[in-house]
Amino acid sequence: MAKRAVLLVNLGSPEKPDVKEVRSYLNQFLMDSYVIQLPWWLRRLVVSLLVLPTRPESSAKAYQSIWLPTGSPLVVLSNQLREKVQAQLSIPIEIAMRYGQPSIEEKILTIAESVAIEEILFIPLYPHFAQSTVTTSIREAQRVINKHKLTIKLSVVEPFYENPAYITALVNSARPYLENPYDHIVFSYHGLPESHITKLDVSGQHCLQQADCCNTESSFHKSCYRHQVLRTTECFAAAAGLLPEQYSVAFQSRLGRAKWLGPNTEDRLRDLATEGCKKVLVICPAFVTDCLETLEEIAIRGQDVFKDAGGDSLTLIPCLNDRPEWVQVLKSWSSQSL
Repeated sequence: MAKRAVLLVNLGSPEKPDVKEVRSYLNQFLMDSYVIQLPWWLRRLVVSLLVLPTRPESSAKAYQSIWLPTGSPLVVLSNQLREKVQAQLSIPIEIAMRYGQPSIEEKILTIAESVAIEEILFIPLYPHFAQSTVTTSIREAQRVINKHKLTIKLSVVEPFYENPAYITALVNSARPYLENPYDHIVFSYHGLPESHITKLDVSGQHCLQQADCCNTESSFHKSCYRHQVLRTTECFAAAAGLLPEQYSVAFQSRLGRAKWLGPNTEDRLRDLATEGCKKVLVICPAFVTDCLETLEEIAIRGQDVFKDAGGDSLTLIPCLNDRPEWVQVLKSWSSQSL
């Protein structure tokens, strides 16, 4: 009997693309203290008064534009990934969502039903560290284990933003697009409020305090989202043979009035169009699975923004999803030391 089970964890999705389900999902997501880092009462006011009255309707329409006959793209593709990894291994492989279903609690309890399982290898499917993705997922798993008094070890795979196997899989997934004519490639990463980064720099003197902080060696890079996304871009560019003028980095998915990492992806697309770029590629390495942020925000809205500004075509390079090479990477991580 296998002593280890693997739990792959992604962000999550509403169960249906309607206003009611989207409101419920957004409420769970935004009320997480790792996502909106405000005191509970203030977070409750922001979510209830500024977000939930209007955003669920627009978000539901966005979900409807990408929804598959079998459900949410994120969930469907995540399940396909799980099935393909499971086909390669004899140990149990499960998939859970931090928000929505299937929940981390449900899947940990399913794993714990097997008395033979002594360890859960917990793999947050986020290449880069952020408290709003990695930390909250780990804390939820620990909460469940403590709540149910489970005698099971939780081993966590750390962010893999510069892992050679991940970089190779990412570059190979993009090669067919890079081989066709294009003017520029944008690396669009999920945005993050600057405060999420600076609060983790206990010195208060490094992160976003120096002009070249992300390229200046520091112990804070282990928890610096900006450093890590720039490092992923650097590794990708080196492996793919990109010249500095061929690519740029931008950040998408802003919410609220706080200062977020920049430049904003839509602004960058407008600038490229006005500079004369006609064909752009966009790759979203912060996501390993295509979802609302890639399929709707980039492929649909981003396309419109770019064309309205004078560009001809925007091509989204798909995420790793269930590509064979990515399956092999997860297989390798899952079977190490078995």
